[in-house]
Amino acid sequence: MTTIRRLPDGELEVMQALWDCAVPASRGEIEEHFQKLFHRRPAMTTLLTHLTRLGEKGFVRIEKEGRQNRYTPLVSQESYLARQGQHFVQDVCRGNIGILAAALSAGGLTQKDLMELHRLLEEGEL
Repeated sequence: MTTIRRLPDGELEVMQALWDCAVPASRGEIEEHFQKLFHRRPAMTTLLTHLTRLGEKGFVRIEKEGRQNRYTPLVSQESYLARQGQHFVQDVCRGNIGILAAALSAGGLTQKDLMELHRLLEEGEL
């Protein structure tokens, strides 16, 4: 799998908002989705700084359109989550699924969550 490095929390929040947008997205559209997801408004300068850094890291393509920029994710949410999940299992849990299950259980995974995981496994969706 291609190396996709872990993003700092602030940049990840911006990516999550961008993944929710129709692309290419404006700063305003990203800000709107950010507010819906996190129930707070990001500072405009912070948002723009994160978007610039994400562009430099190859996560986002930035295109000038008139007086504003438009942003397109270059890494899908699925690819990012798959890589981070792989990192967690291999590096944090030392490849031990039992440790992963214990961590998920201790982290508040409910019986309903476990049943959904079981269903996904049974139906071959995972």
